[in-house]
Parts: sequence; structure tokens; C-alpha cells
Amino acid sequence: MQYGQVANFKTNSNLPIEKFPIALNSNLKKSIIIKSAEEVDENFHSRLTCKKKKYRYVINNSKYGTAIYRNLETHIPQKLNIEKMQEAVKYFEGEHDFKAFKASGTSSKSSVRTIYKAEVIKMPDEKIWIELIGNGFLYNMVRIIAGTLVEVGLEKIDSNEIPKIIESKDRKNAGKTLPPQGLYLVNVYYD
Repeated sequence: MQYGQVANFKTNSNLPIEKFPIALNSNLKKSIIIKSAEEVDENFHSRLTCKKKKYRYVINNSKYGTAIYRNLETHIPQKLNIEKMQEAVKYFEGEHDFKAFKASGTSSKSSVRTIYKAEVIKMPDEKIWIELIGNGFLYNMVRIIAGTLVEVGLEKIDSNEIPKIIESKDRKNAGKTLPPQGLYLVNVYYD
């Protein structure tokens, strides 16, 4: 899998732009790789200029999980009702006040966000992907939405209750915040 993170910085270097990945990679830890570099307008900001982001939350829904990927996915051994999760996830699409899905201490002035696409995808090897594309996300919002969908999959929350949870704007009505293992920023869109 490839995941797209974007960063920007200002420099007075005379190094040709195509040489930046090689130069930066030689000074970085092996856990991070620069794949490409390009010059951008001086007003560009990798976080503030983006129009949309795509997040993925990966769940291993097998009986025993895996030792190798334990830090890259969340293991939930109880069988999840994926069809119910797929029904529920569609309620997150559109513009909503996601106050019920933000962590306490979030500094954002507004909790209104737009989700353009929301999917629960059954993958091979008993993996489940929860994918959300939106114009912005609150702190822990994806992990709380994923936790709520897991509770739908465990049939603790009915899929039709999602609109009421959103409208309540009350964090205690949503599901648990799932752990960070399994959360990926897949892509950032600038157009």
C-alpha cells in the first residue's frame, strides 16, 4: 500500500529540485521516505491549502489477528456484521456537525465538516477498511467514527441510529475511540 503525506518547507538551496528526495532520504530514518519533490507557490501550505483528505482505518476481523501487522491494524476478534456497517457508514456522508465525533480538548472553532464519500470495504484475509474522504477532520474523528461503526457491526448500535447520534452532538452517544493502530492518511487533494 502507498500512502500520501505532503510536507512543505522554504529553502535557499541551489540543489536542483529533482535531487531533493535523494538528499533528504540520506538524512532521514529508514521509517520515512521522500518519493518526490516539486516547487510550489510561496503561499502554499501543505495542511491549510488542501481541499480534501482521504483516511483509511484498517481492522483485522480474524479470530487470532497477526503478530507481524499488530502495530499497523486494529484486531477485533468478534465477527462484525459488515452489511450493517455498510448501511450505517452512508449516514456520515454530507455536511454535518460532527461534535459527537470529536475528542475532548479539540481546539477547532467549528465541528461542521463535509464527508464526500464514506465506505466500509470487505477485503481479503478478513480485513475491513473504513474509508472517509472529507474536507477536513476533527481530532480523533475518524477513529471515533470507526469505533461507532464497529459497535454497529457488533450490533450494539442500530445502523439507523447514526443520524440521531450525529444530531445529538453529544460525544457519549457515539462509539469508542479506536486505537491509532490502523489509521492512515491515504491521500491529500489540492484541487
